[in-house]
Amino acid sequence: MGGTGRTLLSLSVSTNLLISSRVSPPKCLSLLKIPKPIRNFSGFRPLCSATSATTNAESTETTQAIEPLKHSILLERLRTRHLNESASKTKLAVGSGEEKMKKPEKKKKLVESFEELGLNEEVMGALREMNIEVPTEIQSIGIPAVLEGKSVILGSHTGSGKTLAYLLPLVQLLRRDEELFGKLMKPRRPRAVVLCPTRELSEQVFRVSKSISHHARFRSTMVSGGGRIRPQEDSLSNPIDMVVGTPGRVLQHIDAGNMVYGDIKYLVLDEADTMFDHGFGPDIRKFIGPLKHRASSHDGQGFQTILITATMTKAVQKLIDEEFQGIVHLRTSTLHKKIASARHDFIKLSGSENKMEALLQVLEPSLAKGNRVMVFCNTLNSSRAVDHFLGENQISTVNYHGEVPAQQRVENLKKFKSDDADCPTLVCTDLAARGLDLDVDHVIMFDFPSNSIDYLHRTGRTARMGAKGNVTSLVTKKDHILATRIEEAIQKNESLESLTADNVRRDIARDRMITEQKTKNDKFVKVSKERNRAKSSTTSAAKPSSVHSKDESAKASPAKTQKSGVRVSKSTKPSRNVPRKPSRNVPRKPSSEPRKPSSEPKKQVASRRQPRNGIKPSGQKLNVVGFRGRSSQSDKRRSVSG
Repeated sequence: MGGTGRTLLSLSVSTNLLISSRVSPPKCLSLLKIPKPIRNFSGFRPLCSATSATTNAESTETTQAIEPLKHSILLERLRTRHLNESASKTKLAVGSGEEKMKKPEKKKKLVESFEELGLNEEVMGALREMNIEVPTEIQSIGIPAVLEGKSVILGSHTGSGKTLAYLLPLVQLLRRDEELFGKLMKPRRPRAVVLCPTRELSEQVFRVSKSISHHARFRSTMVSGGGRIRPQEDSLSNPIDMVVGTPGRVLQHIDAGNMVYGDIKYLVLDEADTMFDHGFGPDIRKFIGPLKHRASSHDGQGFQTILITATMTKAVQKLIDEEFQGIVHLRTSTLHKKIASARHDFIKLSGSENKMEALLQVLEPSLAKGNRVMVFCNTLNSSRAVDHFLGENQISTVNYHGEVPAQQRVENLKKFKSDDADCPTLVCTDLAARGLDLDVDHVIMFDFPSNSIDYLHRTGRTARMGAKGNVTSLVTKKDHILATRIEEAIQKNESLESLTADNVRRDIARDRMITEQKTKNDKFVKVSKERNRAKSSTTSAAKPSSVHSKDESAKASPAKTQKSGVRVSKSTKPSRNVPRKPSRNVPRKPSSEPRKPSSEPKKQVASRRQPRNGIKPSGQKLNVVGFRGRSSQSDKRRSVSG
């Protein structure tokens, strides 16, 4: 067979092998592991260029045929991996079944109805009349604790339903005491007292208690500052179950004999942080003193304490723990955090911008939408200025601050809450930031507060009970630091507890000091390293030249000793003394005067002098001779011999 026949035979054999590889799947799978598209079979090699071209064409066809198989194998591997992972997750879920079962139980504990909290039918009728069906978080954890008779602190954000969280179980406890112990209503002897920091909050709590009393059949009255005493005395003279009022007015009625402690079993402090932080502490201690004394006496009746708060600083918490030992803290996850349904905007103003004009630009679009707006100011003067400016721009407003009489404040709130929308803007101070249950759509902070607690109370006037609201803050240069920290905490959904302007400045100064000290330390370490490096390089350079420098230093040493005026004698022979020129300031003495006695002290003085130029005195004797000592003695000998 010739060369052409051998070539054709090799081509046919290679073609048959490639065709068989396309047909059989195992060989295709083996081809997937080879990254190169061309496979060289052992025993066969291309004999010419035509053969190699044919092999390349066949290999490309093979790879094209194998591509679908690659995708199918990859999908099969992914499916297998997914099945394995799901199986492992199922095993873990089965292994930790007890832990998995706890989470649904916790969700069930945040109950879906008030019946699950243990409330009776009388209280449930009042809730149906108020169209309230689902309890909030604070109500879910607070109502059972109060029904169990525990002294508790209920902490939750503003507008979360804290008033019902303590009034509903309190009314049920009063009714239960009547059934179990036969206690009846008596004049001037209430069984429950609710203390509030302001008259407006007292009125709000009193309205809620009246709505509950329509179904639960109990009687309550309100005694608060700003009102006339005579009508309050008449209401206390009737049989009552509950008294709602301010601490000062309640103590005034107790001192006047219009109210006694005898039957008080339940004490509620609403807005407890405000009570202890704004000067109500002495009045509260004065009111609680007789109750504690009665409880400590033999067979004395104790009392249950319920504290309500929207914020709780560490200082106030310490005071409460000291005053009410053993009290239980119950807090929701939203305490000291932003309200989820409220939008917070921070408008940072430069020094050149007009703050009043910025307020007008924010307020007018909000009023055009039909919103009720509260404008907060830090001082009375600022509140008056804002009210005057808005009046000049044809925006009707009502005021709410400390210099407005109590009765006028009540009328202003009625105008603001009326549906006529005659006065949709309320200009106020922080007096309106606590305890007011208002339907507000927009809160504008004309003056930024000095701490995060006031910020939380101001924002709590809107977005109440799940409603939506807006909060806009006008931030000047002096408030940039605190506003930035609050904004960062809101974005991260962090707690806003104990953020004040002073604390923020102190933290920034401390961080700056730490940074500066670290920079100084780094510089010191760097300089010391450079010095050590330079010192090591100089010492290493000086070692080879030390041998050559010995001869030069030996040659230069006589010259140095001559300059210093002291010459070291290297031999026992007397050295030749070179006379020195006398000093100009020292007078010359006559040659006839003997020099021997005066030469000895000079020798002693000269021997005490320290050597100059770092030359240490050697063990050899030094010959120190005066200028004219030898010449004067030789002249004397000559005169004697003559």
